[in-house]
Amino acid sequence: MADPATLKERIIRGDRVIGVSAPLTATKSEIEDILGRDTYDFLSSYAQHSPYNEERLVEFCGIADELGMPVQFRIKHTRHTYLTGNIADLGPLGLEVPLVEEEAEADEAIKWFYYPQFGHRSMGGSFRYGVGDMDRLEYARWWNDHGILCLQLESLKAVTNAKQLAKRGVTCFTWGPSDLTFDIEAHPHHPLKSVDDCVRHVIEQLKGTDVKVNFRNYDPALRDHYAEMGVTVFMERPR
Repeated sequence: MADPATLKERIIRGDRVIGVSAPLTATKSEIEDILGRDTYDFLSSYAQHSPYNEERLVEFCGIADELGMPVQFRIKHTRHTYLTGNIADLGPLGLEVPLVEEEAEADEAIKWFYYPQFGHRSMGGSFRYGVGDMDRLEYARWWNDHGILCLQLESLKAVTNAKQLAKRGVTCFTWGPSDLTFDIEAHPHHPLKSVDDCVRHVIEQLKGTDVKVNFRNYDPALRDHYAEMGVTVFMERPR
């Protein structure tokens, strides 16, 4: 099982980290079955393309916590970025913001994900990940060190802006390969002709930063293909 207290450190260090997707509706036994199929470091779920309610997210994160597995959760839309602190109060260790293209969107995510003095997240919530017996200042410091913020790149504009989006406070760039493919198809004369071209371009742009690429390879058989490009974090479907 993952050691959640060091997951962000492992990501920044460049260790190979594997996440597996599970629906928010999954029961404890279903999640145990998924986790038993391989060695995973985190659970990934999302609300971007599916209904969810806050009570179910709390339950899902609670089950994952019982199993020693942190949760990365994708919010519905970039325009909900101001809610990242509120959603983090419900139990995820990592949040993923979709459809990011502009520096201002990255700034907004950072602002509401982190506590002062780095961000402006409000303090509160009994379901927060890892809160335990820590007081306000202890937990704020802990979260600012260990919370995982991911920005999802889903367009050529986002890919070409990668250097500007790689701000302090961003842990990973994740990928929306389907939407990115739509955008590539809509711009046939763009020099980046494929998702793989975009991955290589972003990895080159990230040299000298702590931001890593977290790629939805889906199929475990593709790990080595993307690892050779420099991808270190993978999100996969269950085997």
